[in-house]
Amino acid sequence: QTYFGHSIAGLPCNSLDEVFKAVEKGAAQFGVVPVENSSEGAISRTLDLLLDSPMRISGEVVLPIRHHLLTKSGNLDGVTTVCAHAQALAQCQQWLSVHAPQLKRQAVSSNAEAARMASIDPTLAAIAGDPAQEAYGLQQVAAQIQDDPHNRTRFVVVGTYECQPTGADQTSLVLSVDNQPGAVHRLLEPLAKHGVSMNRFESRPARKGTWEYHFYIDVAGHAADAKVAKALDELKATAAFYKNLGSYPHSA
Repeated sequence: QTYFGHSIAGLPCNSLDEVFKAVEKGAAQFGVVPVENSSEGAISRTLDLLLDSPMRISGEVVLPIRHHLLTKSGNLDGVTTVCAHAQALAQCQQWLSVHAPQLKRQAVSSNAEAARMASIDPTLAAIAGDPAQEAYGLQQVAAQIQDDPHNRTRFVVVGTYECQPTGADQTSLVLSVDNQPGAVHRLLEPLAKHGVSMNRFESRPARKGTWEYHFYIDVAGHAADAKVAKALDELKATAAFYKNLGSYPHSA
């Protein structure tokens, strides 16, 4: 709603994979998925899905993260286990260790799935935000239990829409190089040559060979901008693998 407005019709999904499938099959025009958290770093599954999917990134939004401890009853009577996405569990681990050390911790596919599970099983608590609490009729045991009060997550919008240049854009890429000395340095030379700033650089195992990696890179500017276009053309010629995930307005 922060990105699209309150008139948007939402389609809740219980995993990141379901979001991509819903958009690819036409059940939704756009999907919104987390890609990076300020305290825990990249969301690995999202990076893998962006690599494999034909979907394009058409926008981004950075939101403060507020995690609540939720149950059906609003208390922990009879509760033995707390469920959440692994990232959410990591973001709340100090609070849980101090205030609920007796609870087992179970990682599930998403916080929404954790909320769904807690809504039908009184032995489960969930870590989730306001939308999941409302959707599944849960009660707060404790509010805003994230360890970092400034915790923020960057979400990207995926779909088939191609954004036109706005003058304040960024472009997301996936690249790989042959495993040779100096290969990464040579790969990135076109960016420096054409004065294109790099906003983000993230490595991820390529899942096709030992010690081979894909590099997820955000660069300033739109692929249609002259200097960016020149740099990207040279990157294509240099990289062993190249995929443009999309150009879109950059969220400050």
